[in-house]
Amino acid sequence: MSVSPSLTPSAPAAAPAPGPTQAELLDFVRRTAADAELIASLPLDPEGRTWVRLEGPGGSEAWLIGWPPGTGTGWHDHAESVGAFLTASGELKEHSLTARLPTDGWKTLELTEGIDRERRLGAGKGRSFGRHHVHEVLNESTEEHAISVHAYYPPLPQIRRYSRSGQVLRLEQVERPADWQ
Repeated sequence: MSVSPSLTPSAPAAAPAPGPTQAELLDFVRRTAADAELIASLPLDPEGRTWVRLEGPGGSEAWLIGWPPGTGTGWHDHAESVGAFLTASGELKEHSLTARLPTDGWKTLELTEGIDRERRLGAGKGRSFGRHHVHEVLNESTEEHAISVHAYYPPLPQIRRYSRSGQVLRLEQVERPADWQ
């Protein structure tokens, strides 16, 4: 089934959910990334990403993540959660979409031109995002690990994973917290 909805720029959520705001999550990841002892404590693996769950503010879910050279997340979203992430060391690249996608009822979408964004986030740089934010995060370095701090509220109910070929985005998998155990 192919659906080609008219994608429009994302609008802010009408009513804020209880719990930490995007700005508060960004403040948390900024403060956490500045904790040099915590950042240095993350075990790094040359083959794959490593992570440690952290206590986030106001019931949020937070993670310290190590990115070996050449690794990335693939295209995904965080469902109903808002979030923030910040690079503590190294540099990450984020590709994102500026349009809100339908949340259900599709497997393949043809994306319109002009909705792609790219950000380079060096040490100390980060961003927050709203619900249903679709992106991929990459460490394009061939030599250096990157380390980042992420926070989400509410804690991640699911992650939808996508594949992308040109302007075609395909829903490949829906993961739930039980899948991450």
